[in-house]
Amino acid sequence: MTIALPDLAAMEALGARIASLLQPGDVVALTGDLGTGKTTLARAIIAALGHQGEVPSPTFTIIETYDGLHPPIVHADFYRLRHPDEVHELGLDDYRDGAALIAEWPDHAGGFAQEPGCLSVALEKVGEGREAVVTAGETWQSRWP
Repeated sequence: MTIALPDLAAMEALGARIASLLQPGDVVALTGDLGTGKTTLARAIIAALGHQGEVPSPTFTIIETYDGLHPPIVHADFYRLRHPDEVHELGLDDYRDGAALIAEWPDHAGGFAQEPGCLSVALEKVGEGREAVVTAGETWQSRWP
Protein backbone atom coordinates (compact mmCIF):
# COMPACT_ATOMS: atom_id res chain seq x y z
CA MET A 1 0.00 0.00 0.00
CA THR A 2 1.36 3.42 -0.96
CA ILE A 3 0.45 6.44 1.16
CA ALA A 4 1.14 10.03 0.11
CA LEU A 5 2.66 12.17 2.85
CA PRO A 6 2.61 15.70 1.44
CA ASP A 7 3.28 17.41 4.78
CA LEU A 8 4.02 16.97 8.47
CA ALA A 9 0.31 16.61 9.31
CA ALA A 10 0.07 13.60 6.98
CA MET A 11 3.16 12.04 8.60
CA GLU A 12 1.63 12.57 12.05
CA ALA A 13 -1.66 11.03 10.88
CA LEU A 14 0.19 7.95 9.64
CA GLY A 15 1.98 7.73 12.99
CA ALA A 16 -1.33 7.93 14.85
CA ARG A 17 -2.82 5.23 12.61
CA ILE A 18 0.09 2.89 13.28
CA ALA A 19 0.04 3.66 17.01
CA SER A 20 -3.66 2.81 17.26
CA LEU A 21 -2.96 -0.70 15.93
CA LEU A 22 0.35 -1.42 17.64
CA GLN A 23 0.64 -4.47 19.91
CA PRO A 24 3.43 -5.90 22.09
CA GLY A 25 5.82 -7.93 19.96
CA ASP A 26 5.24 -5.84 16.83
CA VAL A 27 8.02 -4.27 14.82
CA VAL A 28 7.64 -1.11 12.78
CA ALA A 29 10.63 -1.28 10.42
CA LEU A 30 11.41 2.14 8.95
CA THR A 31 13.60 2.31 5.86
CA GLY A 32 14.60 5.11 3.53
CA ASP A 33 17.50 7.39 2.73
CA LEU A 34 18.77 10.01 5.15
CA GLY A 35 16.21 12.79 5.55
CA THR A 36 13.16 10.83 4.42
CA GLY A 37 11.40 11.10 7.78
CA LYS A 38 12.11 7.87 9.66
CA THR A 39 12.70 9.64 12.98
CA THR A 40 9.79 12.01 12.34
CA LEU A 41 7.44 9.04 11.86
CA ALA A 42 8.86 7.29 14.95
CA ARG A 43 8.23 10.45 16.98
CA ALA A 44 4.68 10.66 15.64
CA ILE A 45 3.97 7.07 16.71
CA ILE A 46 5.42 7.62 20.18
CA ALA A 47 3.50 10.90 20.63
CA ALA A 48 0.26 9.27 19.49
CA LEU A 49 0.74 6.65 22.21
CA GLY A 50 0.70 9.44 24.78
CA HIS A 51 4.35 10.36 25.33
CA GLN A 52 4.53 14.07 26.05
CA GLY A 53 8.25 14.65 26.44
CA GLU A 54 11.12 14.91 24.05
CA VAL A 55 11.82 11.97 21.74
CA PRO A 56 15.54 12.12 20.99
CA SER A 57 16.88 10.39 17.93
CA PRO A 58 18.63 7.20 19.08
CA THR A 59 21.38 7.60 16.47
CA PHE A 60 24.10 7.71 19.13
CA THR A 61 22.49 5.78 21.99
CA ILE A 62 21.13 3.21 19.47
CA ILE A 63 18.21 2.31 21.80
CA GLU A 64 15.70 4.51 23.65
CA THR A 65 12.87 3.00 25.69
CA TYR A 66 9.42 4.33 26.57
CA ASP A 67 8.10 2.02 29.29
CA GLY A 68 5.07 4.06 30.36
CA LEU A 69 3.22 3.62 27.06
CA HIS A 70 0.84 0.90 25.94
CA PRO A 71 2.46 -0.97 24.46
CA PRO A 72 5.88 -0.04 25.82
CA ILE A 73 8.13 1.12 22.98
CA VAL A 74 11.73 0.38 22.10
CA HIS A 75 12.95 2.93 19.56
CA ALA A 76 16.17 1.82 17.92
CA ASP A 77 18.35 3.35 15.24
CA PHE A 78 20.71 0.73 13.85
CA TYR A 79 22.50 3.08 11.43
CA ARG A 80 25.83 2.90 13.30
CA LEU A 81 25.96 -0.91 13.49
CA ARG A 82 28.72 -2.39 11.38
CA HIS A 83 27.38 -5.95 11.45
CA PRO A 84 23.99 -7.49 12.35
CA ASP A 85 25.64 -9.59 15.08
CA GLU A 86 26.08 -6.40 17.11
CA VAL A 87 22.33 -6.50 17.87
CA HIS A 88 22.93 -9.41 20.24
CA GLU A 89 25.60 -7.45 22.09
CA LEU A 90 23.04 -4.68 22.67
CA GLY A 91 20.62 -7.10 24.35
CA LEU A 92 17.80 -6.14 22.00
CA ASP A 93 15.76 -9.25 22.82
CA ASP A 94 15.66 -8.23 26.50
CA TYR A 95 14.42 -4.75 25.59
CA ARG A 96 11.76 -6.18 23.27
CA ASP A 97 10.16 -8.45 25.86
CA GLY A 98 6.54 -7.22 26.11
CA ALA A 99 7.24 -4.15 23.99
CA ALA A 100 6.86 -3.01 20.40
CA LEU A 101 9.98 -2.10 18.44
CA ILE A 102 10.33 0.88 16.14
CA ALA A 103 13.44 0.11 14.10
CA GLU A 104 15.22 2.67 11.94
CA TRP A 105 17.73 1.21 9.47
CA PRO A 106 16.50 -2.35 10.21
CA ASP A 107 18.72 -3.85 7.51
CA HIS A 108 21.79 -2.91 9.60
CA ALA A 109 20.39 -5.24 12.29
CA GLY A 110 19.69 -8.10 9.89
CA GLY A 111 16.10 -7.02 9.15
CA PHE A 112 12.78 -7.91 10.69
CA ALA A 113 10.59 -8.55 7.63
CA GLN A 114 10.61 -12.29 8.38
CA GLU A 115 8.77 -11.66 11.66
CA PRO A 116 4.97 -12.02 11.41
CA GLY A 117 4.48 -8.86 13.50
CA CYS A 118 6.54 -6.64 11.20
CA LEU A 119 5.02 -3.60 9.54
CA SER A 120 7.58 -2.39 7.01
CA VAL A 121 7.41 1.28 6.07
CA ALA A 122 9.68 2.42 3.25
CA LEU A 123 9.86 6.22 3.06
CA GLU A 124 10.86 8.17 -0.05
CA LYS A 125 11.09 11.83 -0.94
CA VAL A 126 8.52 12.79 -3.57
CA GLY A 127 8.68 16.42 -4.64
CA GLU A 128 8.29 18.54 -1.52
CA GLY A 129 6.69 15.70 0.46
CA ARG A 130 7.18 12.04 1.16
CA GLU A 131 5.60 8.75 0.21
CA ALA A 132 5.33 5.62 2.36
CA VAL A 133 5.17 2.13 0.95
CA VAL A 134 3.70 -0.02 3.71
CA THR A 135 3.97 -3.82 3.76
CA ALA A 136 2.08 -5.67 6.47
CA GLY A 137 3.43 -8.87 8.00
CA GLU A 138 1.19 -11.84 8.77
CA THR A 139 -0.20 -10.63 12.10
CA TRP A 140 -0.76 -7.12 10.67
CA GLN A 141 -2.88 -8.46 7.80
CA SER A 142 -6.12 -8.36 9.79
CA ARG A 143 -5.28 -4.98 11.37
CA TRP A 144 -3.87 -3.00 8.46
CA PRO A 145 -6.33 -1.89 5.77
